[in-house]
Amino acid sequence: MANIKSAKKRILVNETKAARNKAIRSKVRTMIKKVEAAVAAGDKAAAQAALLEATSEIDKAATKGVYHKNNASRKVSRLSKAVNSIA
Repeated sequence: MANIKSAKKRILVNETKAARNKAIRSKVRTMIKKVEAAVAAGDKAAAQAALLEATSEIDKAATKGVYHKNNASRKVSRLSKAVNSIA
């Protein structure tokens, strides 16, 4: 355990940020799963609606620094490609 006051604070702040990042990452994963489920079911309308929500969440996560912008862009691109592949 840290003895210095600033080190104790850093531990607390890091725990708070880690919890926030974990929650955001979890939300993004859930949104991605919703899109993939709609694509698997072949429901284009639902897939497009889910894609819109997922894109929004992924962009927010990238803005907050949870995901690197290229990582976020790659996720959106893959989801869009999957939705567009529905006949």
